Amino acid sequence: MTQVFMPTGEVVPVTRVAAGPCYITQVKKADTNNATALQIGFGETKSYLLNKPKLGHLKDMAPVRWLREFAVEADVNANRGDVITADTFVVGDKVNVIGISKGKGFAGVVKRHHFAGGPASHGHKDNERAPGTIGAGGVQRVFKGLRMAGHMGVDQVTVKNLEIVKVDMENNELYIKGAVPGGRNGLLEIVAPGELVFRSGAQVVEAAPTVTVEPEVSVEPAVTETVVTETVVEAPETTESK
Repeated sequence: MTQVFMPTGEVVPVTRVAAGPCYITQVKKADTNNATALQIGFGETKSYLLNKPKLGHLKDMAPVRWLREFAVEADVNANRGDVITADTFVVGDKVNVIGISKGKGFAGVVKRHHFAGGPASHGHKDNERAPGTIGAGGVQRVFKGLRMAGHMGVDQVTVKNLEIVKVDMENNELYIKGAVPGGRNGLLEIVAPGELVFRSGAQVVEAAPTVTVEPEVSVEPAVTETVVTETVVEAPETTESK
């Protein structure tokens, strides 16, 4: 983690994350793979560190350490081998960050579940951090999900609505406001809430909706001529009777 100064002078704590380059290693479609997703590889490594099935899967591509899949829309125009860089995101974007939390080993209830612990005086000798009673004894068993001491950490954690403060295209790094789950050298999945947009260089890989704009045509109002016809009605002749 580090901090950056905003144009307003505000100091913002950020986490600097390496966000690329990522390679599209497989394009899954509903008709062939029963899923619509993109498989993305990250972290170039030595080829001898990968097993043969993975090397065959990454044939004619750079060997990568991690492979992850992201569900996308059915009309995404992406090909195997496309490169995704940090320009997928822009400053001000809200993202969800998914990672594995740090492992804490075996922890007690005070550290693991934030119990208050027992009193420290009046006859209480060494149970300041003890869990206390765990329920009635008549059931003769421990209910599932009861908060007790145990293994802490190494869980999938999602932090939502974090803001992209800075995008460093030269180093393919993202500066994300706040803390993210996991320790150094951990793997993170950074996605936009409800939507995932890929760009390859300056070109958008995802097909954008086509908007058709019809040119404006000036129509002159029609002029209707009104013809007035005068009708002269002659009075009938009157016959005088004698």
